Amino acid sequence: MEIERLTLEEWGDALPASGYEVFHDPDALAVLDDHTNAELQLYGAYKGQQPVGLLPVFVSDRSIGRTVLSPPVSFSVPRLGPILNPASPKRHKRERINQQLTEAVIDTVGVTDRTTLFRMSCPIEYADPRPYEWNDFSLEPRFTYVVDVEGETIETLMKGFSKSLRREMRKEDELDISIEAEGIDSALRVYEDVINQYRKHDDSAPISRSFLRDLLSSLDDELWRVYVARTPDGEYQSGIITLYSPDLAYFWQGGVTASYEGVSVNSLLHRVILEDLLTDPQLESVTGYDLVGANTERLCEYKAKFNSDLRQYYVVESSGLEMSLAKTAYQRVTGSFK
Repeated sequence: MEIERLTLEEWGDALPASGYEVFHDPDALAVLDDHTNAELQLYGAYKGQQPVGLLPVFVSDRSIGRTVLSPPVSFSVPRLGPILNPASPKRHKRERINQQLTEAVIDTVGVTDRTTLFRMSCPIEYADPRPYEWNDFSLEPRFTYVVDVEGETIETLMKGFSKSLRREMRKEDELDISIEAEGIDSALRVYEDVINQYRKHDDSAPISRSFLRDLLSSLDDELWRVYVARTPDGEYQSGIITLYSPDLAYFWQGGVTASYEGVSVNSLLHRVILEDLLTDPQLESVTGYDLVGANTERLCEYKAKFNSDLRQYYVVESSGLEMSLAKTAYQRVTGSFK
């Protein structure tokens, strides 16, 4: 097996048909590359002409040392990290690919150097981070909620929801509120909602306006939608920006609390998103609605109402006291490590 450095075009050709996150898309990676001060490095593991493993990293050299990140921080990228696509289903071959890809990237980018800080948030489908632990990295299990939409109708799906959520969703047929998929201008309106919400909590914005605009402008149309709720006279109420990988829809941005005639607008937005996942042929490959995160206690109470599956993924980081100090220094410089 050979490990190669790839161009974005080669990366796009090497992506499997499924089993990866939305930000693995080459257009998404290109926008991240444009908006970071780091160098995007793409690695592929090949058996002959067959790509069997992929890993994107963002490498930057700062006064505090080198950082190797996947994904880069401050862009609201839920997960990135390695993709495994072995030609054989046999476990020993999958583990060999995983081990060799891990070691090759570690050696190439100098991850084991004392002044290098490494952090990677892995895809849900990446279930075996042991090669990183064997190379003295720390592993932290993290979680997200995913609503399973495979083989469901909206009514059978809602039967598993909490009584309060189900009652609100069923109000959609009774209210004169409209929910439609709109364009980038509406995405920027949703963004203003998000910014105002963060300001109320004295938090910095999760992404920049320009990054959001460039991302949606660059992605293929089928990889994003902006759902907007409006009153009969067209007044904006709330909105949600969803992103799509071959397998998942992501509740990515928006969903700021709003009420219309005593009903949560967000519950209505989520119902329409779920209905589209169940009925739109363009989304037929999507089997889950990722609520993006189950790690913040105050947010879990609402998300748990969807009767979602709790899915685990891993965060891999440099370990040891020196790396803890380096991480603290990095947070002071960048203001974030999310």
